[in-house]
Amino acid sequence: MISYAECSARERLALLLDAGSFHEWLPPSERVMSPHLAQLGVPSAFDDGVAVGRATLDGREVFAAAQEGAFMGGGVGEVHGAKLVGLLQRALRDRPAAVLLLAESGGVRLHEANAGLIAVSEVMRAVLDVRAAGIPVIVLIGGANGCFGGMGIVARCADHIVMSDVGRLAMSGPEVIEASHGVDEFDSRDRALVWRTTGGKHRWLTGDCDALVEDDVAEFRAAAIAALDRQQPLTQAALEQEHSLLTQRLHALPDGDAGGDEATLLWGALGIAGAENVPDLPVEAVRALRTL
Repeated sequence: MISYAECSARERLALLLDAGSFHEWLPPSERVMSPHLAQLGVPSAFDDGVAVGRATLDGREVFAAAQEGAFMGGGVGEVHGAKLVGLLQRALRDRPAAVLLLAESGGVRLHEANAGLIAVSEVMRAVLDVRAAGIPVIVLIGGANGCFGGMGIVARCADHIVMSDVGRLAMSGPEVIEASHGVDEFDSRDRALVWRTTGGKHRWLTGDCDALVEDDVAEFRAAAIAALDRQQPLTQAALEQEHSLLTQRLHALPDGDAGGDEATLLWGALGIAGAENVPDLPVEAVRALRTL
């Protein structure tokens, strides 16, 4: 077993895709870098923290992008976002079997705030354009930095989300919530709390991801292959179904302080037996508990 979380972006691409098939566009040798970071005295990366290109997966052509969490937490800036948008736009022209986004990001890069925000909005629009063209967009989440902020929204715009039990997905990161509302609202240093409320097991049980896997590159690869033909059409019926799911979740949590933390209370309200034991259960056991 090879830990997905411990791999770099390019290691994930090399191990997840068919051996030797990845051809990178705008590799580090091209030195397409952020125009903003150097002006601020911040170290830059020759690839701006993301690798994009084409490859094959189980013999089928796919386009793939992998964010590098070791560079600025995978934060999205102008060039980083433009590479993702370019990949998605090229998919509209070349029509691969799917687009894979190996997401690991804390969200928009604060050093490039407005440019990063615009970039994320363009990525979201491009994802929806690709989906509307009938090309599945598959997001894989299992990196140490999780998938937060704008990239958390991008992930939920996709057809299919694969998460490991150590992966995390949310709109606002734990540190952001704590900084905004205080440690009494959310203690970002409480790792058990963070994983209960943003981790892969929680997202699986609440219907926010489509496959829950172990922290193993081989399991991510198998889940990605299985998702190649599972496009979710962008229709009014699909949107209404999503709204129904969110409404069900909103009203499931009991009012008042019933004891315990909110994640455990929600799991119980959703009909999950032994909700208090979920954090300690193996992935296979958690897969069987889903009710949504």
